Amino acid sequence: MRKWAIGVLFGGCSTEHDVSLSSAAAVLAHLDREKYELIPVGITRDGSWYRYYGDVGEIGKDRWRQHPGCVPATLSVNRTMKGLIELVGTEYRFTPLDAVFPVLHGRNGEDGTLQGLLELAGMPFVGCGTLSSAVCMDKEVSKMLVREAGIEVAPFWTLAAGESLDTALAKAEEFGYPVYVKPARSGSSIGITKAYGERELLQGIETALLHDGKAVIERHVDGVELGVAVLGGSQPETGEIDEIELAGEYFDLAEKYSLATAAIHLPARIPPETAEAARRIALRIYRVLGCAGFARVDLFLARDGRLLFNEVNTIPGFTAKSRYPSMMREAGISFPKLLDRLIEAAVREARP
Repeated sequence: MRKWAIGVLFGGCSTEHDVSLSSAAAVLAHLDREKYELIPVGITRDGSWYRYYGDVGEIGKDRWRQHPGCVPATLSVNRTMKGLIELVGTEYRFTPLDAVFPVLHGRNGEDGTLQGLLELAGMPFVGCGTLSSAVCMDKEVSKMLVREAGIEVAPFWTLAAGESLDTALAKAEEFGYPVYVKPARSGSSIGITKAYGERELLQGIETALLHDGKAVIERHVDGVELGVAVLGGSQPETGEIDEIELAGEYFDLAEKYSLATAAIHLPARIPPETAEAARRIALRIYRVLGCAGFARVDLFLARDGRLLFNEVNTIPGFTAKSRYPSMMREAGISFPKLLDRLIEAAVREARP
């Protein structure tokens, strides 16, 4: 049988560029080359696209762009020519693609912008569509929609750049400290701070607004954070649930990739009935927000037993040791098999 030609996109114009390189290197290393013709496409921090012909290991080391075989490229948006257009010298070369696997995190990759381009091109791709990607990326919008669906969310409010800080200070006094201050549209805990008082709140807002034009301020939930891996389209399934045990203030960028003081328990140390309730809520959130392909739904388990929505990651970290692949592996789906299922769903269940 003919191999499927799969374009694997990595890098991107995002503060999570380096995270994408690690994820993409793992995806490329574990995809079965007996089944797929792999076409790696790197996007630099300034937005230049290149077809990459070098060793996969150089991607994770952020040395891919120095490879002499990098060729300027762009995605064809002509629906009758689904593929990649490369500029080789003074000539154009066309490489057909059966599907695209976007392995980009954060803005300009996970927020619906890239998904919109792929949908415009009629290109099958792995993961959530344009609307669900955009909705899940925006913490304010996703929380509002989930709350409207009757699922509990920690009290929060938003502050846009240029708005008066008086309201934020008054809300914090009303809800009580500590509070978390987050950029509305950012990932990997970049730009997040925990505030115990007015001064820290103001500093946190300033930090958050460096990364986005809107900050979400959320009351602390006394409890633990659970992650639920969800896989599939019309009939999604869940992997094993994990639990984050914190020693510091919150699960920041450094802790996520070093686990210096934090620990991840897989499976989570929760009763079976709580795990079942978490799965039901995660699947409901997945459907409410229109997710497809895969996503990780993060919940808070409060000390009193309540389950509250935190956020959805539509392209979570994707190395073999990352949380999402680990949760699916614990449920009996190996990393290579997981990649196969995602690509098969993208090709066979292409969006109309």
